[in-house]
Amino acid sequence: MNGHLIKEVLPGSIAEELEVEAGDRLLAVNDEEIEDVFDYRFLVKDDYLTVLIEKPDGEQWELEIEKEDDEDLGIVFENDLMSEYHSCRNRCIFCFIDQMPPDMRETLYFKDDDSRLSFLQGNYVTLTNMSEKDIDRIIRFHLAPINISVHTTNPELRCRMLNNRFAGRSLSYLKRLYDHQIEMNGQIVLCRGINDGAELARTIEDLSAYLPFLRSVSVVPAGITRYRENLYPLELFTKEEAEQVIDYIESRQKEFYEQYGLHFVHASDEFYALAERPYPEEERYDGYVQLENGVGMMRLLREEFTQALAERKKDPRYEEERCLCRRAVIATGYLAESMIRELASMFMEVYPGFDVRVTGIRNDFFGETITVSGLITGQDLVGQVEKIPRDKRGDVLLISSNMLRMGEDVFLDDMTLQEAGEALSMKIVPVDSRGEDLLCALLEEDYHMHRDDTGFVYVKAYGKS
Repeated sequence: MNGHLIKEVLPGSIAEELEVEAGDRLLAVNDEEIEDVFDYRFLVKDDYLTVLIEKPDGEQWELEIEKEDDEDLGIVFENDLMSEYHSCRNRCIFCFIDQMPPDMRETLYFKDDDSRLSFLQGNYVTLTNMSEKDIDRIIRFHLAPINISVHTTNPELRCRMLNNRFAGRSLSYLKRLYDHQIEMNGQIVLCRGINDGAELARTIEDLSAYLPFLRSVSVVPAGITRYRENLYPLELFTKEEAEQVIDYIESRQKEFYEQYGLHFVHASDEFYALAERPYPEEERYDGYVQLENGVGMMRLLREEFTQALAERKKDPRYEEERCLCRRAVIATGYLAESMIRELASMFMEVYPGFDVRVTGIRNDFFGETITVSGLITGQDLVGQVEKIPRDKRGDVLLISSNMLRMGEDVFLDDMTLQEAGEALSMKIVPVDSRGEDLLCALLEEDYHMHRDDTGFVYVKAYGKS
């Protein structure tokens, strides 16, 4: 019994009170060995439990714990999953990792298809990496929601798209999860001439049988970089084809909403941008359930920004702030460029002393078909912003924080934020995705705005440099 190494014990937690320490090992809970984080989270939910801890010298402590239901023990493990990550067995024809350039850091080439990351981080999984035992544990623990990359419900086509002869068979897990009322979300990566048209209609119709436990299905176009040599010949959707996809999805939304009170199937922001169509109104996103999959991000950003701007005009500081004069540049991907321009114009109407220039960054690194800000590299950012005349860009450059590696000030190409700032002689400010974050960054303030029941409150979060 090797157990699981404890990396940290949170201050004030139950574990700290019982003198559990970093370096100890968790061996068992309620006399059951822990396979991974699924087991652990399920077993520690009880209000009374016994925990077996092994100290570094081999001494074992059996701790009896009485606590509130669902109260956490305050233990952080060396491995978040408490076991090895499951790598992907598929060779999907649209896989983005296969389209990565060579010689980047090793972690960028790891393909995960781990169901546990679906619950912990919202990742989408194909189900092909799962066994009957895995499905049984999800049902037993009633883990939800699980995010599933479906792509097509045609078993033969799914096998071809995923290059996995078991890919069609794993679709049967959808029915088992539905029968046990496990909440799910689905994803369809749409490939032109492959799973669109009649195949898309079939897939949506088949998946609608799992309503209401399958809460949503997103439809996103396959990302195509310039590194597709010797890969399946995928093609981009045209404007007219994007319009057809949207027309079909919106026609089905009306049907689903009348029957289930859910719009169910959603086209991603990329399809609306490609079709040059207005983004749907907020109500059609069903609470933005597919936000992390690029569905509704533009609409939510606009709603948050306009509300934050309206609230700001009511603030006592407004009359003083509207007299400020400042110049800034916002750099973003092509996908968000038109929306950011609109927000910048709204901002400058309220703050006429500001000059905010928005520049869309062409993705030369992956290819200009990649339009999202999260895949912009430091070299593309620097190379294009430095072409703006120095007297027109001011001293501050705002970028989306998703251009940087999570928790670090490093771009995808390993250029650091400091290196980029020094190359441009500008202060670069990463901005989180909410509209109120953008407003605060434009005003160069050291607080964020957060909603509460009475409106907005201002919370100290970061300082000027």
